[in-house]
Amino acid sequence: MWFIRDGCGIACAVVTWMLVFYADFVVLLVMLVPSRDYVYSVINGTLFNTLAFLALASHFRAMLTDPGAVPKGNATKEFIESLQLKPGQVVYKCPKCCSIKPDRAHHCSLFVPQTPVKSCVPGVKSAVNKDLYSFSVCKRCIRKMDHHCPWVNNCVGENNQKYFVLFTMYIALISLHALIMVGFHFLYCFEEDWTKCSSFSPPTTVILLILLCFEALLFLIFTSVMFGTQVHSICTDETGIERLKNQKPTWEKISGWEGMKLAFGGAFSLGWFNPFSNLNCERPAPAEAAAAAPASEILTQEEIEQFLARDVAIQLELVEND
Repeated sequence: MWFIRDGCGIACAVVTWMLVFYADFVVLLVMLVPSRDYVYSVINGTLFNTLAFLALASHFRAMLTDPGAVPKGNATKEFIESLQLKPGQVVYKCPKCCSIKPDRAHHCSLFVPQTPVKSCVPGVKSAVNKDLYSFSVCKRCIRKMDHHCPWVNNCVGENNQKYFVLFTMYIALISLHALIMVGFHFLYCFEEDWTKCSSFSPPTTVILLILLCFEALLFLIFTSVMFGTQVHSICTDETGIERLKNQKPTWEKISGWEGMKLAFGGAFSLGWFNPFSNLNCERPAPAEAAAAAPASEILTQEEIEQFLARDVAIQLELVEND
């Protein structure tokens, strides 16, 4: 099972689940259970809990699904021979995880504010140590990596982008639903006696509703923006990293509806909205079949260049800032 052991990411994931449970608590026990309209309570309670369940299931799948990690340490002579490279073809090697990277793969990286390294020599300018502001959480290269999301404690890549899109969509829907119910409940309480519109005291009811309203509004804005950017990335066949780098496409773009079908695993169906359905996307064969090699068999940069220069005229590029 794929799971990233990162303290910050685990804390963010736990907070996400707690906020959903808090919203469910307020919706059920503060607004729906005390309501006199039985049909209203049943319909809205069923709808909200169904969407909340799908949101948490999508979060669970996005967190525990391998996003498309490239096998570690596959920079071996046997693996390079298996690629059957053509003369003039470029091979990318990641120095961080010692892997030969497929096209559009990026090493998982997060960035923190740069910390200058002060120089002790007068007249010598301070330098910036890159290791101080960039670090890897997953410590792997990820195929079609869009970004690393601490809220799902995982990278968003080729294999789990569908589940991340569903997670943002369902969170946005339950946030909107909660805001609408809070609005109706306030109107109901203003028209009726406050002591009868909730099983809690009026001050407690107001505080719980205001907190829910603030939470729902915040997450509605955040997840709606994330949902929009992810759908745009899928439809334009351009990941967030590629867009930030202003990277010129070297691949054949699959745009629009075809991109959506590839990301969601087939033709449009109810399975698109099901976080339990498995994807059926095409995978690059070499990265899928390659296994991690022992550290003693991993080739160094010089050995790779010598090997390639001897057997085939292949250009090798060492990617250091990816």
